[in-house]
Amino acid sequence: MIQAGVTAFRLNTSHLSTKQLQQWLQDLQDFFLQEKVQIPVVLDLQGSKWRLGQFPPFELIRGQQVQILPAASFDRPGKLPVPHPDFFSAARISAADLYLDDARIHLQVRSIQPDCILADIVEGGVIRPRKGITFYASDYRIETLRASDQAVLELARPYGFVRYAISYVKDGAEMGRYRSFIGASAYLTAKIERGPSVEEALAIAASADELWLCRGDLGAELGLRSMAEAVSRFTGLLPEIQVPVLLAGQVFEHMVENPSPTRAEICGLYDALAAGYQGVVLSDETAAGRYPVESCRTAAIFKYGT
Repeated sequence: MIQAGVTAFRLNTSHLSTKQLQQWLQDLQDFFLQEKVQIPVVLDLQGSKWRLGQFPPFELIRGQQVQILPAASFDRPGKLPVPHPDFFSAARISAADLYLDDARIHLQVRSIQPDCILADIVEGGVIRPRKGITFYASDYRIETLRASDQAVLELARPYGFVRYAISYVKDGAEMGRYRSFIGASAYLTAKIERGPSVEEALAIAASADELWLCRGDLGAELGLRSMAEAVSRFTGLLPEIQVPVLLAGQVFEHMVENPSPTRAEICGLYDALAAGYQGVVLSDETAAGRYPVESCRTAAIFKYGT
C-alpha cells in the first residue's frame, strides 16, 4: 500500500484493546525501522461518539424487536449493550429513529423503560460489537475525553509517527477543549460527522491540523438527503478553511468486492479534488476489502497523476 501511494495509515482504537494497540504500534515501529520509511499513523479517538459494547455478533431481523440495555457486555447474543449512560438520557429528548453501523441498520424506539429501551427493527442485518449507534438529528452529548481515549494517549506518547483523529466533534468550543487535553504539539484531526459540526467547520478548524468530512455517520445522523445538502454546504466553505480537508465515507465502496471503481465513484473523486479536498480517507476498501492495494493506487493516480 505504501508503494501504491498511501500517505498515512489509520487505526480505530475503539476496536482494539490496550494490549492489541500496543502490539500494533510496536509492530509498525519495527516495520518502519526495517524498511527505512515512516508513515503517519492516525489513531481514531472515540470522543463523544456512542458505540455498542461487547457481545457475540447476531442478526437483527426486520419486523422483530430488540432490547438495548445499559451494559458494557453480554456473553449471549440477542440484546444490544450500550456502555454510555448519556445515551439513555438522550433517548428521552431525541427522535425515535436509531441508526447503527453507519446507517446500515435502522431501529425505531418503541418504548423507554427504566432498565432498557425496546426498539423495532426497521432495516436489519448482522450487527457486531463496538459499532456506532446514533439517534437521528440528536443534539445531546456529554463532551469530554473518555478514560479509554486518555489511555490511548498515554500509550501512544512514545511513538513519534502517531497522529490523532477526534470523532463526533460538535463545535469549535468542544474542539478547543480536546486541543487543550491533548496538547499543542500533537497533530490533531477533527472528524466532521454531525450536523452542527458542518456549520461550525471554520471554528473547529481553528483548533485542528486537519479536517475529515465523514459521510457515513453524517448520513446516519441527518438522513441521506440532508447529508447531501450538508456536504454541499461544507464543500462551499473549503476556500475559507485554512487546514487540509479530506473526504471520507464510501469513496470506493465498489472496490470492497471489485478490482476497479464505478464510473460514478471516479467522477465523485475527480469533482471532490477539483472542489478543494486534499485527498481521501479509505475505510472498508482497505480494512476489509478484497483489493486494498488497487484501491490505494486508484486514489493516488487521481491525486498525483502517477
